[in-house]
Amino acid sequence: MTTWTLPTYAPKRVVITGTGMVTALGVGSEHNWKRMLAGENGIRRTTLCEVGDLDSQVSGEVPDFDPLNFMDRKEARRTDRFVQFAIAAAGEALAQSGIDITKDADKIGAMIGAGMGGLETLEEQFKTLFEKGPNRVSPFLVPMFISDMAAGQVSIQYGLRGPNYNTVSACASGADALGTALEVIRRGDAVAMVAGGAEATITRMGIASFSALHALSTKRNDDPDHASRPYDLERDGFVLGEGAALLVLEELEYAQARGANILAELVSYGQSADAFHVTQPSPDGEGAARAMNEALKKAGILATDIDYINPHGTSTPLNDKFETMSVKLVFGENAGSIPMPSTKSMTGHTLGACGGIEAAVTVMAIRDQRVHPTRNLTVPDPDCNLDYVPEGARNVQIDWAMSNSLGFGGHNSSLIFRRFTD
Repeated sequence: MTTWTLPTYAPKRVVITGTGMVTALGVGSEHNWKRMLAGENGIRRTTLCEVGDLDSQVSGEVPDFDPLNFMDRKEARRTDRFVQFAIAAAGEALAQSGIDITKDADKIGAMIGAGMGGLETLEEQFKTLFEKGPNRVSPFLVPMFISDMAAGQVSIQYGLRGPNYNTVSACASGADALGTALEVIRRGDAVAMVAGGAEATITRMGIASFSALHALSTKRNDDPDHASRPYDLERDGFVLGEGAALLVLEELEYAQARGANILAELVSYGQSADAFHVTQPSPDGEGAARAMNEALKKAGILATDIDYINPHGTSTPLNDKFETMSVKLVFGENAGSIPMPSTKSMTGHTLGACGGIEAAVTVMAIRDQRVHPTRNLTVPDPDCNLDYVPEGARNVQIDWAMSNSLGFGGHNSSLIFRRFTD
């Protein structure tokens, strides 16, 4: 009789070797990072759809995006905008990493979060159904709008034959994709993963639905430059954004063996649920605090070790207040000394993509030892009294950094990165 023993897995170190980004600030990680450090704004009046009768008329649109720069015309017609963003970001991240996919394609995968999938395609095809009948609905509807198609199409486009699926946890989707990819590599199922998030929901239905929740900014339709104002007393809701960001995660020894340029190390991933309300965060910030504490525990470090936090920072009255409370619960007296500027002040809220975008920003902050500012924080809110870096970009010594994403449904995710050292 064969005796079976439970296999043991030695945790593998996982590093970042490439980033790719598409946001309202433009295409390309370095282009985005330069504009973020300058505190520039990507939010403007919405042009992707008619908004004259909508409550919110500003958004973080990706400017002048041409999918033909990343795929042929036939593929572009058969992919939704959120997938096109993912393909563009993946191409940049893979090129930066210098990884040779052909050598280990079976052990290189894609994990891409999307909170809503191809809303633009779905909206267009519902119109076709109602106006022209069921026989005119596109046969490409399903493979264009289902949310796993960012991961699926990136896999097809770049020949990634390893683990491949998507995470769906609203605004935590991109962060959960990165955390899941970390664990996939650690347990030995892959040597590298392309991971992050993608989203494209700036449509009439997208704007109308979030407006119905009273979640969007509506007071500054004539002043888009000042609409997204995280932690500011005069904030009135988030600005809907779109885009994608993907990171190449690799097992440390694999990256070192091929001489890769290592940007940072992804150390741990914590999750929790508020178990409170479908759209509102738990009032005391306790749920998000548990995710942060779990990430700290897994990393084997103390709260005092964290030098920088990239917060969720949405510009909604409730999120900003309760996220501030959650940081105070975790970091105590040290909370006010940790810079935590909001990326969404410049890009808008990109929903399922934000975890990927903000993780990429965290990696570049570690690389350059510098953090971007929070735009439009001009009227201090007594309930939001931490260091949001309103004055402009700042040089900061960053050995350890945290990136937090919080989603509708009470999903909380926290990622911890560190400056890479042997």
